[in-house]
Formats: sequence, structure tokens, C-alpha cells
Amino acid sequence: MPGSHLDAPLFIKDIYETQVDTAITPFFFNDGGMPVYLTEPPEGLKPLVPAATDPALAVGNEYLVADVLGVKPTPPYGVETQLGFAAEEVVFAPLWATRSIAAAFGITLVEPGQAVQIESPVTELQQVEYEYGAFAGHWSPYQGTGNALLSVVCTDLEHHDFPHVFASTDPTKPLVISVGRYWPALGKIRLADLWVPRGSALYVPPKPASSDPAAVIDLHNNRNSARACWGDIHQNSITTHTLLRTQGGFFYWYWNAVATVHSQPVAVR
Repeated sequence: MPGSHLDAPLFIKDIYETQVDTAITPFFFNDGGMPVYLTEPPEGLKPLVPAATDPALAVGNEYLVADVLGVKPTPPYGVETQLGFAAEEVVFAPLWATRSIAAAFGITLVEPGQAVQIESPVTELQQVEYEYGAFAGHWSPYQGTGNALLSVVCTDLEHHDFPHVFASTDPTKPLVISVGRYWPALGKIRLADLWVPRGSALYVPPKPASSDPAAVIDLHNNRNSARACWGDIHQNSITTHTLLRTQGGFFYWYWNAVATVHSQPVAVR
């Protein structure tokens, strides 16, 4: 007979944290799939030019942002902005992270053997090895549901003034990073899930708030990191490495309560 209860699902687990001083080691090098931080790139290796933010690039599924329903300061952590989408459901386009697809969200794809120089207004960052569960995105910090496991996933994206490196280091599954590109002046947003092949990584530069009303806002979130585990009854979590600022960062969160849909890309890599 089965037990009277199920095992509690894993959400997010910190495995190991190391300090990274970008004043001393400003180069991220993808060393055969593992993230390494160096004073100089390996001899003879020309670092990548980080992807420029081109507001004209439009990739992913587009939705009308009919209204800004509220802006809520949450000091000292950041500011929450609730967006009103003109949609009954929100489908994130499942896309493999290529150089051009990542660049459409202001992100640089760093493949094995490649390097990029990190820009950061704060020199002291942390690299954390995480384990993400398949249900990590089924939680909402915005809707008064506490730590309940939810049947739906809301749109939850962010930007901030420190960099991120998301490294796809699980031995069997790709990493999934949810992204968005928001044009406030045009009242539209494009949404996608970037599937990062095993061994590759994404570099997200600092994205501080802009006072330009015509500016495009590039957004991301990694709580759906283990989306590739859906449909696999033998693996329900992945390991990954993230460079970030674990303490003292100021975030800008953008969220919408309409249920989201996430799926796998058609082509398997």
C-alpha cells in the first residue's frame, strides 16, 4: 500500500557558494561547460562582445499590456509593478537559446570555450550552485498565497543593476530561463522561455532603471529552471550555477496574475 502522504517537492536548494571579485577576475570563461572567473581570458581567446540592446528586435509571443495595475515599493528590496495583460492565458514561446535569440532580450550566449567581460557596478558577487525543482515556479510572492504550491504559474520577471550568469551545468537536462522584453510606451510585451543547451551559459548585464519613457525593458527569471524535467518521472530537479548578488541588490519586478503556459521547443538539441 502506498504511504498516506507524498514527499514534499523540492523548490530551490543552495548547494555551494563561492565569492567572485570582478575587480580581480572580470572575465567569465566557459571552461568546457563549467563557469570560471579569470583575471584575463585564456591566451589567444578574443572575448565576446556583449549583446547590444536593440529596441527594434522582437522575439517571442506578444501580448498587449492594457494597463499598469499598480506599483508597490518594497524597501529595501525593490519595486513591484503589476501589469494588466489583455489575455485569458499567457503562453511563453519555447525557444532554444541561440546567439540571436538571446540577443533579442539583451542577453549574451556564452558557449564552451568562449569568454565575456563582466560589467558590474558592484565588484563583490557570488556564484551559487543551486538545485531547482520542477515545481519551483509554482509559487507567487505577490498574491498573498504564502508558500503554497500553486496549480498555476504567474508571469514573474525582473531586472536589476547587477549582472547574472546562468550556467547550464546539469549533467542530463538543459536549463530554462524565462525572459521578456517590455515596451512601456507601446503597451506591449514579448515573452519566451530560453532553453539553454547543456554546457552553455547566458550572461545578463546589469540593467538599472531608465528614466527614458521610450526605453525597452529586458526582463528575466530563473524559477522555471527545471522546466525540462516535466514529463520525466525519473528526474524532477536540475543543478545549475548562477552568478549574482545575494545580499543588498535592488530589484524591479514585473508580474501578471494570468495563468501561464510553458512547453518544450519542437526541435530537441
